[in-house]
Amino acid sequence: MKLPSIGLLPRILIAITLGILLGLFSPDIPVRLFVTFNGLFSQFLGFLVPLIILGLVTPAIVNVEAESGAGAGRMLLLTVCLAYVATLVSGFFSYGVCSLTLPHLIGAPVALEDISQNTSSLPYFTISIPEPLPVMTALVLAFTLGLGIASKKATALAQAAKEFESIVILTIQKVILPLLPIYIFGIFFNMSHSGQVFHVLLVFAKVICVIFVMHVLLLIFQFTVAGALHRRNPLRLLWNMMPAYFTALGTQSSAATIPFTLRCALKNGVSEGIGGFVIPLCATIHLSGSILKIVACAIALMLTQGIPFEPAQMAGFICMLGVTMVAAPGVPGGAIMAALGVLQSLLGFSENDQALMIALYIAMDSFGTACNVTGDGALALIVQRISGGRLKTGMTQTAE
Repeated sequence: MKLPSIGLLPRILIAITLGILLGLFSPDIPVRLFVTFNGLFSQFLGFLVPLIILGLVTPAIVNVEAESGAGAGRMLLLTVCLAYVATLVSGFFSYGVCSLTLPHLIGAPVALEDISQNTSSLPYFTISIPEPLPVMTALVLAFTLGLGIASKKATALAQAAKEFESIVILTIQKVILPLLPIYIFGIFFNMSHSGQVFHVLLVFAKVICVIFVMHVLLLIFQFTVAGALHRRNPLRLLWNMMPAYFTALGTQSSAATIPFTLRCALKNGVSEGIGGFVIPLCATIHLSGSILKIVACAIALMLTQGIPFEPAQMAGFICMLGVTMVAAPGVPGGAIMAALGVLQSLLGFSENDQALMIALYIAMDSFGTACNVTGDGALALIVQRISGGRLKTGMTQTAE
């Protein structure tokens, strides 16, 4: 008798739950074993991310040209502008909410220095797997190849791009998907064992609650706009994106979650051409959840240390941070690393302040990434509507 298979989403939830519970009382040896595995798997993911972008974006540009009749360059410009506008809206929304709520929630200054000194169990060994090319280089190369193939109607190169896409998808299905729950378990296992998550959550519980509520409201707003354009139930559209949301909670990487985000977008009725172009692209350039979290954490740190901030100063910071978020790679911690220069130059954050920002951001990285990838589904719906396309009906794809 064949046992029913467990879907990806239940496996991820089981992995998260077991990781937190077992990490509370596990000895160091099992934790170091999973940390070692996660280090190797992370290196492999980093190696694949540029290939995923190159393998999915290049044929998607050709497909968009053939399916919608719109120029791929126009589609690129539209998606980038929407991503930047969505990022700015998220940043100013975070600033408005935090300016009104955090001064009342944050009382006396909190001793934050201990947070940046948390250390995790060390792996037994590490192996470096250099990525074949940087993420942004892969993105530019994908645009160049895709636009060139579409304009020249290069049949042979189009076929080669399609075959390379099939290789990338096969690698994802046969390697990444089976190992992903183990990887997610290791992340939460290590964080629970080291006490890192619980310590940060204890100190910043109020701030985290505010950020989480803002993430929910932001996603509802994004899918309300998308649902209104297509005259569809926004809550149903948002619910269909939940597999991608929970996958991003574990991977902490927008790029690594691309296959699941794409499947969920297709389930919402987005065409394969639009989804295959917008989803991989937005994994790199759309970080609404990240900018929301960075602005909130920055304001919280400034309030706890008594550092004043003016509306004009924060407006310039958010606008520049939005540009930085568009250029930030969709990998774990990529957004905060790209934002450090803006935090230092525009808000005057010292090295200690930057270290605290990194600790706070990484501790909540999963939630920001999940908000990013879920919002990618809303942007794909908006791009399809602006491009004149209608949603497909009767879609049966799942995120498995």
